[in-house]
Amino acid sequence: MVNKYVQTARLSALGQTNGGILYLLPDILLKIFTLIPLIFLWRAVMSSGAEAGMTLEQMVAYTYISALLSDMLVVQTAASGWLSEGVLLRLYNRPLSVLGQLAAQTAGGWTPMLLLFSLPMALLAPLFGVSLVPASPAFFLSLSLCISLGFAVDFLFACLSIKLRNMNWLVGRIRLAIALLLSGTLIPIRLLPFGLAEIMKYQPFASLGGAPLSIFTGTADIGGTLLLQAGWNLLLWPAALLIWKQSQEGMVSYGG
Repeated sequence: MVNKYVQTARLSALGQTNGGILYLLPDILLKIFTLIPLIFLWRAVMSSGAEAGMTLEQMVAYTYISALLSDMLVVQTAASGWLSEGVLLRLYNRPLSVLGQLAAQTAGGWTPMLLLFSLPMALLAPLFGVSLVPASPAFFLSLSLCISLGFAVDFLFACLSIKLRNMNWLVGRIRLAIALLLSGTLIPIRLLPFGLAEIMKYQPFASLGGAPLSIFTGTADIGGTLLLQAGWNLLLWPAALLIWKQSQEGMVSYGG
């Protein structure tokens, strides 16, 4: 059974390069041309010494790791395209768990960009003065909890997409807003003004990308962060599975 999911992930990875590796070149260049200016921007902004609780080295490492692991920090499966792309209909025709297939398919889809962008940029990190040594090994546990929670959150958004049916575009915009503002992957939550940082760190989306990034840079309370991530996993996974089961009836009735 495990081998079947591995093969699903493998096929998904190969599917990303069906047009050849050059097909991914525009996405790779876009990531590079976004990351490098951000590094220099933070160096310019923080050179005055106003570091707001983070050193320049921490901020640069935070931004760099966020770019390298972007797909994992805020998970996005193909489930929200159930209507426009017919993704789920194909998965239901296979003798495997639909959610398991989505997870394997998504993880496999990360592989080409990890190999062609993240790995080379990780090797080049010293040239930009970035240390990729985590402040604590707890980073890897936090990243695992982040990915797990990311799938639960994505499945909940997929259920919302099923509920709204022809308004997938709205779900996509909501996801984008969350990824940019609430998860802390672009701007660390601890840098939010007006006391928002203390409030926002307890919401579930802060347990996505911002949590492992903060642990990586040594700016988080490790115990409290891991506890929040584990708690949100325990709360949202049962909710995601229950709502997903109920949403399947909506897909059947709509298709009928």
